[in-house]
Amino acid sequence: MMTMDVSTTTSEYELVRASAAGDERAFERIYRAHHRKVYSLCQRMLGDPVEAEDVTQDVFVQLYRKINTFHGHSALSTWLHRLTVNMVLMHLRHKRRKHKEQATDDEALQSLADGESLHGRGDSSLIDHIALERAIAQLPAGYRMVFVLHDVEGYEHEEIADLLGISPGTSKSQLHKARLKLRKLLLARGRHRPIESRAEVY
Repeated sequence: MMTMDVSTTTSEYELVRASAAGDERAFERIYRAHHRKVYSLCQRMLGDPVEAEDVTQDVFVQLYRKINTFHGHSALSTWLHRLTVNMVLMHLRHKRRKHKEQATDDEALQSLADGESLHGRGDSSLIDHIALERAIAQLPAGYRMVFVLHDVEGYEHEEIADLLGISPGTSKSQLHKARLKLRKLLLARGRHRPIESRAEVY
C-alpha cells in the first residue's frame, strides 16, 4: 500500500490519488474536508437527521469504492455533490419499495403563477435562516426535493426531471407549490418577510 505524508500541504488531487492507492490517512483528510457539506445536503433533501447521517456514511463508502474513477476533470466537491444527490435518490427509491409507497402527485397540474424566486432579496437574519430551514423540513417529500435541488442547489428543471424521473412540467409545478407552502408556513410562524435569496440563506 502506498502511503504519503498527509501532514504536509497536499493538493486535493494528490489526496485522491493517494486514497485510490490505499492510503487511509489521505481518505480521512478528504472525509473531514467534505463531511459537513455532504451531511447538510442530505439533511435538506431528506428532512430527517438520522436518515441524513445514514446516507452521508453511504456516500463516503461509495466514494471510497469509486475514488479511483475520479480523474480531476472537475472539482472533487462537484463530483461528490452529484454522487450525494444520486445516493439520496437511491435511498428514497429503496425506501418507497420497502414500504410499498407510491410517490405520485395526484393533484392536477395547475397553471404556474408568477412565484417569487429565492433571488435578489435583502439581508437575512439568523432567525429567518432557522425559520426557513424548519419550514423546508416540513414540506412534503416531493416538494422538498424539487425545492432544494432547484432553489438551493441550482439545478435546472430539465436536470431535476432526469434525476427524479418526472417531467420538467411536474418539476416546475412542484416547485411552485413548494414556494406557496413555504410562504404559508413562514407566515404561520409570524414571518412576514419574503423568503430570502439562496446565497444569503444558505
